[in-house]
Parts: sequence; C-alpha cells; structure tokens
Amino acid sequence: MLSRLTRPQAVAVCALPVVALVATALFAPLPFALAQPGMTANVLGENKGAEVITISGAKTRPTSGQLRMTTIEATGPDTDVALGDVFDSWFRTDRAVMPHDAVYPSGQSVKEIEKHNTAQMKESQDAATEAALNYLKLGDDKVKVMLKLADVGGPSAGLLFTLGIIDKLNGDGAGGDLTGGRTIAGTGTIDADGTVGAVGGVALKTQAAKRDGATVFLVPEEECSDAKAELPKGLRLIPVTSLKGAVSALTALESGKGSVPAC
Repeated sequence: MLSRLTRPQAVAVCALPVVALVATALFAPLPFALAQPGMTANVLGENKGAEVITISGAKTRPTSGQLRMTTIEATGPDTDVALGDVFDSWFRTDRAVMPHDAVYPSGQSVKEIEKHNTAQMKESQDAATEAALNYLKLGDDKVKVMLKLADVGGPSAGLLFTLGIIDKLNGDGAGGDLTGGRTIAGTGTIDADGTVGAVGGVALKTQAAKRDGATVFLVPEEECSDAKAELPKGLRLIPVTSLKGAVSALTALESGKGSVPAC
C-alpha cells in the first residue's frame, strides 16, 4: 500500500527535478563566446619591440600622432561558457555575449582556427599594402612593405595598416601628418580597391580606443549604430566606406577645412 505524501513532501519531491534542471542550465556549456575590449597598437610605431610598418624602396617621413588599430579579446574557441557567465556579461557595458560561430568558424579545431585567423591577417596585410600603393600611385615592384603585428589575427586592422603606410610615405600630401598629431583609432577591413568593410565588436573597440588615449575613431559606416551604443565620452566617431573617404576626413579634420562626416 502506498502512503500519501504531505503537501510539503510533495513540493520537495517536485522541486528536485527543477533544481536539477536549473543547476544543469547554470553550469552546462553554451554556444557563446564572451568578449571584452582588447589591446590596441599604434601602427606608426613599435609593437613588442618591432616596427609595425617597415618600408623599403621609397623614402619615408617622420610621423607624429598615432594610428591605433583596435581589437576585442574573446574567450577561447574551446572555452566552456556557462549560463552564469552569460548572465553576468549581459548586463555589463564592457562585456559582450556573442554567438560562438560569429567569433570562430564552426567545426574547426583550435589549431585550424588559429591557422584561419593567421591567414586572414596575411590577406588583410597584402590588401592593405596594395590599397595604399594604389592610392599613392606607386608600383609594388619597387616599394616593399612589411607589416608585423604579434599575436593578432583576422582582417580588422586592414584600414589602419593602409592609413599607416600612406602616412609614412606621403602624410596628408601637403607636408603634414594624417593624424594632425592626434591619437586616432579605428577598425575596418580593406580591399585592394580601397573599399572599407564591417568587422564586428565595434562597441568594445571604442572602449579600448578611449582607454588608450584616442580622441577620434574611424568606423565602417554600416556599424555606426553599434559604435554609438556604448560610445565613451570624448571619443568622436567618423564613419568611412572607402580609403579615399577616410583620408579626406582626416585631412579635413587636420586642416579645419571641409566637412568631416559623423555617425
């Protein structure tokens, strides 16, 4: 004969599966990556003891100011992210929760992902060099550019690499610097024809830029709304769609003549 449970006993028994489910949800790995503002590097200077941009076959010029490429720092591709981690990051302005597949290619090992990111960086560097030399109408058969940036992968430094090459070779074209002596940061992919593309993570990158002294941030135009979402006070956004537009905006900002686009 079965005995009847009291109400408190019944509630306790029913609660056990719920508690188990909640505990599982809290600690089970989820398909997300957590990101935060990462390192920045001045492409006109050194990174970890080595010049970021080295040019041979053409005369270079001394530069002032900084052009800082920006990054985000994400949890590793094999890091387990639990619900508690997601909940904590969701309500912080200096953290972001991103689908794992938006950060890392799906179905690949850690080594494969590292190889993929390295290849993307190499392609970005080649495109940046070609875009800069095309803009300056210089042949790449004589001018050689070497780009070196330790421990960074992906294509998002393309625009800043290109601007750095142009600044070292030609400045603003009238004897001044593209930076106007400012610390200018930014992000964006670059194609050989000078087209600037979106990259993701711009809200975190603006925070990294402000932290490292930037007052101006170049952002792919289609990501203006994302960049404005958590924009640090005192950081000016300049939207860009092309290399020509980026150079024009910087020279207008430097000279005080002409219009400077805004998000």
